[in-house]
Amino acid sequence: MAKYVLRETALHLLTRIGEQGGFSHVLLDREMSKQELSRQDGALLTEIVYGTLQRRDLIDYYIQPYTAGQKKIKPWVRWLLYMSVYQMIFLERVPDHAVIHEAVEISKKRGHKGISSFMNGVLRNVQRKGVQSLDDIENEITRLAVETSHPEWLVKRWTDQYGLETTRAMCEANNHHLPMSIRVQPLRITRHEAAEQLREDGFSVEESTFSTQGLVVKEGNILNHTLFKEGFVSVQDQSSMLVAEMMNLEEQMSVLDACSAPGGKTTHIAEKMKDKGSVTAYDLHEKKARLVSKKAGQLQLTSIKAGQADSRTLTSLHDSESFDRILLDAPCSGLGVLRGKPDIKYHKSEEDIYNLRKIQDDLFNEVAPLLKPGGKLLYSTCTVDQHENEEAVRHFLDQHPEFELDPAFVHDLPEALRKGAGLTEAGLQIFPHEWDTDGFFLTRLVKK
Repeated sequence: MAKYVLRETALHLLTRIGEQGGFSHVLLDREMSKQELSRQDGALLTEIVYGTLQRRDLIDYYIQPYTAGQKKIKPWVRWLLYMSVYQMIFLERVPDHAVIHEAVEISKKRGHKGISSFMNGVLRNVQRKGVQSLDDIENEITRLAVETSHPEWLVKRWTDQYGLETTRAMCEANNHHLPMSIRVQPLRITRHEAAEQLREDGFSVEESTFSTQGLVVKEGNILNHTLFKEGFVSVQDQSSMLVAEMMNLEEQMSVLDACSAPGGKTTHIAEKMKDKGSVTAYDLHEKKARLVSKKAGQLQLTSIKAGQADSRTLTSLHDSESFDRILLDAPCSGLGVLRGKPDIKYHKSEEDIYNLRKIQDDLFNEVAPLLKPGGKLLYSTCTVDQHENEEAVRHFLDQHPEFELDPAFVHDLPEALRKGAGLTEAGLQIFPHEWDTDGFFLTRLVKK
């Protein structure tokens, strides 16, 4: 890549994400596709963008002694400081002098001499004097929040729910790379065949404990491989794969996926039924519903019918007791996927959790009549908040005595997960540090 262009691209993305609320994973993928980066440049760009976002608050704390006298710092200047200090402290392979030189040159190009002098001064101070110690922060919640760059309200909330030790482990895991996992399309290829082919092509993969279709890609870019491009495998986090595995699916069943986009769980359901039966999938937005249809086409699955609908009104579209199985993968705060979407933690508020819970309750109440007696409802979220998970389930059961927790749920879990730290009577909370996955919750209910 041309000189300075990679860092300028990183700066552009960070300023866009940090100041305008763009989604990091979407913007980064789009930029990498547009510029057709080499594998090495793509890896470095990803590392700088994600690493800087993940450590933003810690870096801000580090540089405060050197920026305190500056009345107002332009957003792009602050993000250039953040990404430069991130490289100096966390990326050993990039020499400090190179980072400082490029930051100063970018400052000259985008600003004026005063900005470049300020940039040079701050970074030289970091290089010579180091950064201030976290030991100066007496309150342990505040210190953990700064150290791991999580909002203090969130650290306190998690500590109240799970204790300080689990909260620390979660926060630290959120600042580390999430291994990519893939799901094979078993009607087209076996897991063993896919693994062997990938290993022959230089990939390092291992079998997932969450799903008989899952593989964890330790090394190699699966997005450029024929197996992905031709629909033999699809990308899906291991915790997400557990959903279809736990639905007790059989051929010829009628299944409802109430909140289906982008279609990973929907297509997995169809695969588990050997594409025999019907999967009715909805999403609130027409564009996202089309993504589900597109994914089904890529995987050569014909049993899926996707469409736009507000799933809080599904009783007006379907008769009561229409489905053998229902998946309610509810809209949530997304606090379990911070490893792949670090910007979420800076944009969410505690109020968002309570507002989303209202939607979750409404969805629960709306889909309940659509399940046949003896049918099973799988509830899942990609968050680690008890209010959206355990409390939502218990509230639903209090309001719907015709439902009960499936007594076979724990028995049907993969053996390794039956002793999970987050297993309660209400379901299974998967923590991001526990299995090196996203944070995730699921449970299974039965209609009596």
